[in-house]
Amino acid sequence: MKRLLLVVLLLAGCATYDSPVDRVIASHRGQTIAIAYYDLGTGATLFRNEREVFHAASTMKVPVMLGIFEAATRSELSLDQPVRVKNEFVSILDGSTYALDAGEDSDPELYDQVGKDLPLRELVRRMEVRSSNLATNNVIELIGAKRVMRLMNEIGAKDIQVLRGVEDDKAYHAGMNNTTTAYDLMLVFRTLAERRAISAEASDAMIEILAAQEHNGGIPAGLPPGTKVAHKTGSITKIAHDAGLVFRPDGSQYVMVVLTRGFEKHSDAEATIAEISRILWLTHPQ
Repeated sequence: MKRLLLVVLLLAGCATYDSPVDRVIASHRGQTIAIAYYDLGTGATLFRNEREVFHAASTMKVPVMLGIFEAATRSELSLDQPVRVKNEFVSILDGSTYALDAGEDSDPELYDQVGKDLPLRELVRRMEVRSSNLATNNVIELIGAKRVMRLMNEIGAKDIQVLRGVEDDKAYHAGMNNTTTAYDLMLVFRTLAERRAISAEASDAMIEILAAQEHNGGIPAGLPPGTKVAHKTGSITKIAHDAGLVFRPDGSQYVMVVLTRGFEKHSDAEATIAEISRILWLTHPQ
């Protein structure tokens, strides 16, 4: 009798995690997938491996944008101020200089502007919409990583670590990397959705920038065509993420974050993120 009861309890426990999302995760045993979902209307959540720490890749560009908007709100800088575009940066490891490679950047056109002035607003937009690495390194120098970290701590995203810009290879190989969790990225996007990121006006402006995202093979690919998604992707070798705010036709919204590690092909990771996105759109987790 005790043995039968134990079997029943075990089966019941398994059923709790026998959802379409869990079946996707189970089908990729060689990879790590983390999910954080929050419905702004109902408060419903779905979490899987949400506290697992990942290399942040380009998702760190969202916290950097918050730092810029905070400085602008405090009149410490202006989004319209000119910024001289440069391609020489200092490693946080040893102070040596390094440059970015246009061939490794998703916004190679910006390299034609090195030595010229562009509005800060344009660099911020390129940082998010095109995921420009060159724009990111120019932008983060204006406020510093410590300010970004302080902002993340204030909203409770204490597992997001923004230490540096991108392509600082010496720091990378020394393990000095930007990191995140699905849960903390969810907090960032929830703060934006609730219009608490710096100010209501700043939140709205940042959401509109993120809604112009040009890399849409992840979350948007799993949604009906035309669905508004304000999101940010991030990828490096065997790392692919997407995090954002999804707008349903009825006006309701939800935050979803999918972080992945271990996929050999970026296209396979994107397809998996899109599949999870489609499931969450259809099932409305309660």
